[in-house]
Amino acid sequence: MDRVCVIGAGSSGIAACQVLAAREIDFDCFEAGSDIGGNWRYLNDNGMSSAYRSLHINTSREVMEYAAFPMPTRYPDYPDHFQIAEYFDSFVDHFGLREQIDFRTEVTAVERDGDGWQVSTRHRETGDVRVGRYRAVIVATGHHWDARWPEPAFPGADTFVGGQTHAHNYRVPDSFLGKRVLVLGIGNSATDIAVETSRVSERTFLAMRRGAHIVPKYFFGQPFDKLAKTPLALLPHWFQRLTLRMTLRLVQGRMSDYGLPEPDHKVLAAHPTVSSDLLTRLGHGDITVKPTITRLDGPLVYFADGTSEEIDEIIYCTGYRISFPFLDPAVFSAQDNEVALYRRVVDPDHPELYFLGLVQPLGAIMPIAEAQAHWIADLLDGTARLPNAAAMRREIADYQRSLRKRYLASKRHTIEVDFLPYLRQLVRERKAGGRRK
Repeated sequence: MDRVCVIGAGSSGIAACQVLAAREIDFDCFEAGSDIGGNWRYLNDNGMSSAYRSLHINTSREVMEYAAFPMPTRYPDYPDHFQIAEYFDSFVDHFGLREQIDFRTEVTAVERDGDGWQVSTRHRETGDVRVGRYRAVIVATGHHWDARWPEPAFPGADTFVGGQTHAHNYRVPDSFLGKRVLVLGIGNSATDIAVETSRVSERTFLAMRRGAHIVPKYFFGQPFDKLAKTPLALLPHWFQRLTLRMTLRLVQGRMSDYGLPEPDHKVLAAHPTVSSDLLTRLGHGDITVKPTITRLDGPLVYFADGTSEEIDEIIYCTGYRISFPFLDPAVFSAQDNEVALYRRVVDPDHPELYFLGLVQPLGAIMPIAEAQAHWIADLLDGTARLPNAAAMRREIADYQRSLRKRYLASKRHTIEVDFLPYLRQLVRERKAGGRRK
């Protein structure tokens, strides 16, 4: 029982495999699909991925790349998902990891078994069921696969005669040609999809509960998120917020200048919506802004301002649930998307159960998952030790209080971290863990 189980071969899972292999820690990696890459593998047959055909990353190449394997410099600042999948393929093949991954194999149960874990798997084609025992389990299944629909459903949703889909299932705009489309949401997916469908639809509406601060991909000729890797990211939060607010006002003006509602929260009090196209499409009149939906009735959708529109298709961009169907809720759950993890990785009640990439950074997940994997490897090979459970719970409580103080109360903001400060926190934790041993 010296082996470690890695669940998932997406961007976080392959980072774990690379680090474990380099540290000579034996592992098995199970991937439900027939290839690596998770959400970045277009039309992934794992049944959980959701990349649309036109998707480009919202974090720039230099921020997103792994430290152990930089992205090719021939890539643009913001590669598309085909290039990212190519990069992941190169990463896996460079480190010789592909043969160590069991593809088309889903994990059906992870159960405590004495001082280890019992992991049950099923091959998705042969139906072959296997059970293995492991000293530790690394969960790297991501948090953008279990679509969350409006809760509760809007009145009349069950009798609406138009189409209703979630952004998770959106791929190409072709099926919306000549239709009246309503996109609900103001996050990154909502803005991307509204912009894209507006180019083929008869009319596209963008509805939202509240306004948002729209951040362009470029500031002064440079990718905006490069700031996340500079010392500027370590300045006091109030200063970052003030600077960004002033810069956005100078570059873009007010959101109400484009017909959007003014945000009811400060800059960086919600996860940024990154788009260089939305405001232009609004300025062209190609997208019509609406307040949130109140009810549906036949072909009509009614809005909070009392107006209604006849709609052919609704696309709900309402986010995702954080869920782990292979874990008994008594072992670990994420009720209302809340996760209680020490340093966003370790369950204090089950220190050999690790969660990789279960964060929403102001930056990219990939280098964070890589850094988390190095810390996990420290814990696995005895280079470092964890504090006691009480100390871990205090850290979790402090983190959750900081989220409530800084962000809007929302299921969208339960796992937020700041890119560079969090990476530095992991470095300090590894050093502290070394002293504890």
